[in-house]
Amino acid sequence: MIPSVLPTYNRAPLNFVKGEGSWMIEADGRRFLDLGAGIAVNVLGHAHPALVAALTDQAQKLWHVSNLYQIPEQQKLADILVDNTFADTVFFTNSGTEACELAVKMARKYWYDKGAPERVEIITYSGSFHGRSSAAIAAAGSEKMVKGFGPILDGFVHLDWGDIDATRAAVSDKTAAILVEPVQGEGGIKPLADADMKALREICDETGTLLILDEVQCGVGRTGRLFAHEWAGVTPDIMMVAKGIGGGFPLGAVLATEDAASGMTAGTHGSTYGGNPLACAVGCAVMENVLADGFLDDVNRKAGALRQKLEGLVAAHPEVFETVRGQGLMLGLKCKVANVDVVNAGYANDLITVPAADNVIRLLPPLTITEDEIAEAVDRLDKAATHVTS
Repeated sequence: MIPSVLPTYNRAPLNFVKGEGSWMIEADGRRFLDLGAGIAVNVLGHAHPALVAALTDQAQKLWHVSNLYQIPEQQKLADILVDNTFADTVFFTNSGTEACELAVKMARKYWYDKGAPERVEIITYSGSFHGRSSAAIAAAGSEKMVKGFGPILDGFVHLDWGDIDATRAAVSDKTAAILVEPVQGEGGIKPLADADMKALREICDETGTLLILDEVQCGVGRTGRLFAHEWAGVTPDIMMVAKGIGGGFPLGAVLATEDAASGMTAGTHGSTYGGNPLACAVGCAVMENVLADGFLDDVNRKAGALRQKLEGLVAAHPEVFETVRGQGLMLGLKCKVANVDVVNAGYANDLITVPAADNVIRLLPPLTITEDEIAEAVDRLDKAATHVTS
């Protein structure tokens, strides 16, 4: 008999009932050190006082009005994002998947209004993940994502990850945009080289193509900059954001330049819940903390310490781990054994990690993790690696 919760996840037999900073408490009382952060969501950890206060305060005032009216908290968060990024305008969603849907619509509507309705194709890359909606799985294009869900939405050109020459050759008079993750998350923690990011921007500039960046997983301080593309010194035309921006409350956004968003006029897109007072109150608190003086410097310092310890871990367990990769506090351990075995061994040692493609385990701790907790996490990873080979 089918369970009352649709069984689309192979869930671990863990029942967490409370969170405190970098820790999650299981129903039986065990304390797990969290290197998953709800898949890069809980950037300020669990039950952060500023987020609890923001949510509690707003909950006592107003929960929902819909986007038929002005929403002060939404305006405040939009202003914070515009003031601190390339963007001129923001549309708020509930998730990264919804952000993908709007980004695709925005790029195609842009060219339609420019008198080039044939420019509908969007170039994407192998190993990508942009969500679970019809447009998002079509964008990824992998058999795992699309099998059984046909007919698949047309208009996506799939290329090998990081192949700049193929990208240049693929851009045609039908190309609307290039869509890429600066760091692939689900694909196995694969950063796009700065030179390649710059090359994509140059291709877009030369051909008028829009550059869409998916920073749903790598954004909001995760790589040590507010957004990962900043490391390459380039800016997109459209950017998808979610996960970290809500700190655990469902919130996403599409950021865009005035030109890229020019086709999205009244009636072209909408959301009943997107940008509601509760979500935006929490989002403002997240952004104020991440943008505070020294916060990102601290992320980079801790990221360096974690990476150094992980390199030592790989050297100590060459039969288990192959290499460390990633950026900031978005790191991956490529495994020589099955990655799920390492994840399960972590559970046995009260440690949370997240599997990804390419036989990688993701390490996505709260950005507020302490150095003592980093040392404890690597010690538990060491015990997990020993557990796998014993």
